[in-house]
Amino acid sequence: MTIQGWTLILLFTALTIAMAKPVGTYLFALYEGRRTIMHRVFGPVERGFYRLAGIDPAAEQSWRAYALHMLVFQVVLTLFTYSLLRLQDVLPMNPRGLAGVGSDGSMNTAIAFVTNTNWQWYGGESTLSNLSQMLGLTIHNFLSAATGIAVAFALFRGFARRESGTIGNFWADCTRVTLYLLLPVCVIYALFLVASGVPQTLAASIDVTTLEGITQSIALGPVASQEAIKMLGTNGGGFFNANSAHPFENPTALTNLVQMLSIFSIGSGLTYCFGKAVGNTRQGWAILSAMMVLFVAGVSITYWQEAAGNPILHQLGVAGGNMEGKEVRFGIAASALFSIVTTAASCGAVNAMHDSFTALGGMIPMFNMQLGEVIVGGVGAGIYGFLLFALLAVFIAGLMVGRTPEYVGKKIESREVKLAVLAIAVLPLCILGFSAIASVLPAGLAGPLNKGPHGFSEILYAFSSATGNNGSAFAGLTAGTPFYNALLSIAMWIGRFFMIVPALAIAGSLAAKKHIPESAGSFPTTGPLWIGLLVGIVLIVGGLTFLPSLALGPIADHLAMISGQQF
Repeated sequence: MTIQGWTLILLFTALTIAMAKPVGTYLFALYEGRRTIMHRVFGPVERGFYRLAGIDPAAEQSWRAYALHMLVFQVVLTLFTYSLLRLQDVLPMNPRGLAGVGSDGSMNTAIAFVTNTNWQWYGGESTLSNLSQMLGLTIHNFLSAATGIAVAFALFRGFARRESGTIGNFWADCTRVTLYLLLPVCVIYALFLVASGVPQTLAASIDVTTLEGITQSIALGPVASQEAIKMLGTNGGGFFNANSAHPFENPTALTNLVQMLSIFSIGSGLTYCFGKAVGNTRQGWAILSAMMVLFVAGVSITYWQEAAGNPILHQLGVAGGNMEGKEVRFGIAASALFSIVTTAASCGAVNAMHDSFTALGGMIPMFNMQLGEVIVGGVGAGIYGFLLFALLAVFIAGLMVGRTPEYVGKKIESREVKLAVLAIAVLPLCILGFSAIASVLPAGLAGPLNKGPHGFSEILYAFSSATGNNGSAFAGLTAGTPFYNALLSIAMWIGRFFMIVPALAIAGSLAAKKHIPESAGSFPTTGPLWIGLLVGIVLIVGGLTFLPSLALGPIADHLAMISGQQF
């Protein structure tokens, strides 16, 4: 470990906290539907869209209508992208003449991008045309991010409103977030990336002569525009197979820092937005503080382990940290930090291969996903996921002090607790269940590159990533098979919408309740005690996935050995 490494980590943490208020203030304006500086440019576009679609943005929806419209929208987008990928070979803007994608691969990719997971079983530059990248994937990067923020806004209204039967309008929320936040920021972001050396062209490739005198064809494409929303929307799907380790996606130390900050920017801002929505910004700062405690702890462990290096190599006389699978231009500290940022925020972009990390160094990114992607988390998904943990925490606190639990002026009763537990329980059940299936069937055991415990870790990581809607991989798993494409698709869909629908149901239930003024007997939900309780609950629930997985590996290995299909 070095002073420069810790300086980078502390600088990033400080900038993330500093961004929360200005970003959150702008998000709060969108939450309330107020005019922003971008309305002069995009206001006519918004009004034109409503007229063409026959939508009244002022017409409020119940939580059921909000959820139904959201789900139908996702199904339509999935079918659209599936069709586009299947017909890729007969559609324009395919300069490399790539074939259409198979049925299982197309469905897996469509679901991956509509759920904000962006899991990729393929190499982007060798599988998808420019049209598929631009229309099939980039459009999802915007709309899946906007959907997550819209759901967060709906849950905020549940806490903020009193005796109301509505939680907003899905189409208005989604449209405003896209037009007034994601689109303008990404235009500026993409121009910055182009100026930094990231390609933005419809050309297929360029031929260059290497230092050895060999002519090599280097793939190009509209990279900068996809890279911007990939990071800002915590999507993570890379234009190139190497993702953000590729110099055309992430060329310099400055772009690396900006990409990490953009991953956390909206997620941290939403915590402040929540505080503004409920009329007490200290509530938002308390949530962000709990997130930062978990984040800094994870970064510290991973950086420590990667800087310590491989003890086996040390015994052979090879000193130094673990540089396997890392870019020299980033080094250990920036790679360790990026790995925690991307798995804490459900982004899935990588600038190093997590499969090459040390045992504990690779464990922390996996554990981040098993926590439910709530350490800042995906745009919108992080804060509404964390609020589910907050409801569980305040319920437990109420049991300890013998009072009916209350949170930000709303009485938390059995309906809200049951819905929160239902959403949270999906994670361990799905991750462990699918990992167990893949660990004993021949089709699943054919996937891991490595044998033994690390092979099991590749499987466990894949389903942790899919269910948590992260999208990163240990990279050793061959997942582009009908078996894994199907199973991971189911995991991604469950992980996304089996949490969103209960969250919206909670929003509807809370919005209908009266506001309860804080009293002397109310449990404080802004101080260090509350922050510690939140951290503890998140870790305990995460342990429901992590600890059983320690036993699942040897059991799966034994069953596979009996069937003659050893790891």
